[in-house]
Amino acid sequence: MEHCVFCMIARGEVESKKVMETEDIIAFHDLNPQAPIHILIVPKKHIAKLDEAEESDIHLLGKLLFAVKAIAQKYYLNEGYRVVINAGTAGGQAIPHLHLHLLAGRHMSWPPG
Repeated sequence: MEHCVFCMIARGEVESKKVMETEDIIAFHDLNPQAPIHILIVPKKHIAKLDEAEESDIHLLGKLLFAVKAIAQKYYLNEGYRVVINAGTAGGQAIPHLHLHLLAGRHMSWPPG
């Protein structure tokens, strides 16, 4: 998508505080952090939301989770962390591009808001 902010970040058109980048994924610090560590893990392929992922995306979806694992190890998140995927506006998704939130550095309460 030409005007999708996450696609623009993936193409290098918008700056981000990058944490990780592979051929398929980019991860960067959230501009509006909800925890001391708040990193977004984004596929470079535009998928508007999880509901729109196709069976052919199954390998990419697995790569997203392995990126979370690698970032958690990089930041020594041995005490734990939370991974969130918001889907659709009622689910809290603000940007229509699939992304994972990695939150850590504080105690996570349950149930989430």
